Amino acid sequence: MAADTTGLLTAGNIAKSLGVSDGKVKKAIQELGIKPQAKKGVCNYYGKDVVTKIKGAIK
Repeated sequence: MAADTTGLLTAGNIAKSLGVSDGKVKKAIQELGIKPQAKKGVCNYYGKDVVTKIKGAIK
């Protein structure tokens, strides 16, 4: 996977934007089977399009 993370979000950043805990976002990502667009070390980076999917799964 590419290491270019420009414009991508971590689970923590997604959680902050939705106003929920990191754990809820990580659980939603796992339940939805969302794959990261990029990986850098242990961090997974997701596109902005997954935010709406995660928001729907949490609410």
